[in-house]
Amino acid sequence: MRNFGVNLTRLAPGAVSALRHAHGLQDEFVDILEGTPTLVSDAGKTPLKPGMCAGFRGGSGDAYHLVNASDADVVFLELGDRLPGDSVIYPDDDLQAVRMDGAWRLSHKDGTPY
Repeated sequence: MRNFGVNLTRLAPGAVSALRHAHGLQDEFVDILEGTPTLVSDAGKTPLKPGMCAGFRGGSGDAYHLVNASDADVVFLELGDRLPGDSVIYPDDDLQAVRMDGAWRLSHKDGTPY
């Protein structure tokens, strides 16, 4: 498959899934399999548990990540499309990314490359 990705992710206690981010084009979907992560998004904090899912529409600007503040591992599936020309904003960090020619190009928010 070229335009569809699935990641099985295990977060140890105290870990986060990624920097809080929002995609310009890519839709993302998470399905919680084990544990009790907290979804942190622009709407605030939402506790999740096994069987719960969350979706993020590309271009919405709603930045998110999962935080494992529990004492047990969290396991979840992350699904998303891999559209050419996607971009990612990181509102809490001096970072932005653009997908070009199948690779991510990272830069500061002012456009200066890392």
